Amino acid sequence: MEVVNLPKCQNCKTGDLVPLSDFGSQGAPIHYKAWVCTNLTCGFNIKIRNGDVYVNEPINSGAAYASRAR
Repeated sequence: MEVVNLPKCQNCKTGDLVPLSDFGSQGAPIHYKAWVCTNLTCGFNIKIRNGDVYVNEPINSGAAYASRAR
């Protein structure tokens, strides 16, 4: 298993920033679309959407999300 050093969160200084990926509207993978702090009380996040950068957007639970059939 490869060991990866993740960057420390500069907001709380205790959590790590982990990268998240997604899929575009045509199904192409979008790597590193967002970075989120692992410290749940911190909540720092940075996201890219349509070429714009968003910082500290509210984080919602994906538990209620219904996945699409492919």
